[in-house]
Parts: sequence; C-alpha cells; structure tokens
Amino acid sequence: MREVRLKAMAKINLGLDVVRKREDGYHEVRMIMQTIRMYDQIRLRAVSEAGIKVRTNLSYLPCNEDNLVHKAAKLLMEEFEVREGLSIELKKYIPVAAGMAGGSSDAAAVMVGVNRMFGLGLTKAQLMERGVKIGADVPYCIMRGTVLAEGIGEILTPLPPMPKCHVLIAKPGIHVSTKFVYGGLHLDEVTVHPDIDGQAAAIKAGDLNEAARLMGNVLESVTVSTYPVIDEIKEFMVQHGALGAMMSGSGPTVFGLFEDERTAKRAYEKLRRGKLAKQVFLTSIFNIGGNTNER
Repeated sequence: MREVRLKAMAKINLGLDVVRKREDGYHEVRMIMQTIRMYDQIRLRAVSEAGIKVRTNLSYLPCNEDNLVHKAAKLLMEEFEVREGLSIELKKYIPVAAGMAGGSSDAAAVMVGVNRMFGLGLTKAQLMERGVKIGADVPYCIMRGTVLAEGIGEILTPLPPMPKCHVLIAKPGIHVSTKFVYGGLHLDEVTVHPDIDGQAAAIKAGDLNEAARLMGNVLESVTVSTYPVIDEIKEFMVQHGALGAMMSGSGPTVFGLFEDERTAKRAYEKLRRGKLAKQVFLTSIFNIGGNTNER
C-alpha cells in the first residue's frame, strides 16, 4: 500500500470534571467524550527518500517534529524500523487550539494510517497504548465514539452511542491556553461538579434531553471569568433552541445540542451573522456503529 487517505475527526466533551491534581502536575479527570462529524483530511504517501516530510494548508503550523503528526509517524516507524520515507499532507478544518482535540486526532489518524500502510499488524488497543506517549487525548481519538475517560484521559470505557442530534459549534476570536486554564483551576474553590455518572446513565437510556441537561464543564469556572464571551455564546444557543450548551475542553469553543434540524439551522444562521463568534459550524454526532472504517 503506497498511499492512505484518512479523516481525523474532532471531539467535544459532553461533560468534564477534574477530580484532583496529582503530585506530578497532571490533573485526573472524569469526562464524557464524543466524536462529531468535523474532520481534518490527511494523505499519507510512502516515498523512496528516507525521513518524514509534513505539509499543511496553514502557514503557521509547524512542519517538523513539533507537529504531532510527525511525532506519531516517527514513533511507529522507529519502533518497527520502517526504512521507507513518508510524506504527510495535512489539511486542517478543525479549529486550532479550540478544545476539540484537532492535533490529537491528526496524530491518531496518522498512527492508524502508518499501521495500515506499512502492515505493522497492531491492534486498536496496541495503537492506543502507544498513542498516550504522544498525548492524553490520542488514545480516545483512536477509539472514537461515546466514551467515559478517566485518569489523565487515557483510561477509556466505551458507552452506548449518544442519541442522534445536531451540534452547533462556535469559536470566538480568542485563544485560550490549556496550561493557563488548568493552572488557574483551584479545586478547593469549586463548589459545583458535573454529574458525569448521571449523564452516562442518561446516554445509556437514550435520553437526549437529560444528557443535555446534565452537561457541565468544571473548567468554565476559569475560562468564562476571563472570557465572558463564552457565556454569551452559551446563552445565545440556549435562547435559540439548544437543549444545552457548553464549552468544550479548556475552550474557547462552545457547542450546543439541538434535537430539531430546522431550529439548529436558524440558530446557525443568526450566530454566523452576529459578532459573538469568529468561526461557526453546524454538524452532527458521529457514532461508530457500522462505520468503523470511516477514517
């Protein structure tokens, strides 16, 4: 196999709680992750010249070992002593630094592609074991679907598929550092934690309204106080028919869940014409089901 094309899908956090800060500086979390139909496109080609070359459609992204796709390819190719070279063409559509795991998903897709293209024979579980060396979200991005994530995000328990719904995505024109958000989180001052177990039970019961009602992200206590536009976008979505709205990950992206497509489209058009968000997308939940090969 000389060429592989893949889809690296984005994620949202339906619920995100931080349990504690460990002595090594990492935070232990409990969160429900969900894949959505928004993706970057990746093309891998085996080439005769040794080494890994990366090209992207965004001039400000690194094309060297600082890019997670390069790290992911190098990790597998060095372990399995792949002598051929690799060309990686990355077309970014997932908003960058948006709390949607775009970089981690790109790395996950490259690992899947390198495994497939060079016939390494690794199982999904074996890829996930290696993926955590690249980043905490990479194992989830290899697994995908509706998943309870614990530990630093690498302990994954698949859940039944999230009920189908429409997802409105809005990223304001600000950049939020994950390090800043976690650094500003003081767990002893947090009085309200999202009900992750209750939300998981609602998903298992197929109750979209209850799952949306229980959405919560403890990191909003840091991000919203600094960037109130996040709360404004959440309020806008709920006022325009969202069952629930929340910041994804450490932000600044906000998403809203809609049961009715027409309502979602109206909210999308109004939000797109307004000034609250710089990027606005309307998409849907992606559940693996019979689509295990959709990469």
